[in-house]
Amino acid sequence: VQLQASGGGLVQAGGSLRLSCVAPRSIFSSFRSYDMGWYRQTPGKQRELVASISSGGRINSADSVKGRFTISRDNGKKKVYLQMNGLKPEDTAVYYCTRGYFDTDYSPLDWGQGTLVTVSS
Repeated sequence: VQLQASGGGLVQAGGSLRLSCVAPRSIFSSFRSYDMGWYRQTPGKQRELVASISSGGRINSADSVKGRFTISRDNGKKKVYLQMNGLKPEDTAVYYCTRGYFDTDYSPLDWGQGTLVTVSS
């Protein structure tokens, strides 16, 4: 399953970006039943789960982005979004959209190609 992420770019600290992720047509009919999440990765660091949203709309966010980032989904458009406000230089990373599942925590199954977010100070 190839998820398509977009919306990354260069922004000054304090600015905002909205990332979008569209599901491939192969899973259109079942998109609303999937749990989705956004990860990010910087060179030399492990991938970090930024935020996740269940099929029922339950949201979890990393402490590092709470109050600044918001995950949402539009099942009609087969999309999941990550609204990022109050961006900081430490938010610079490649952001990945994922399809996954919730057990005790969120676990990814499929990954998108990533979109680069660069925050300048």
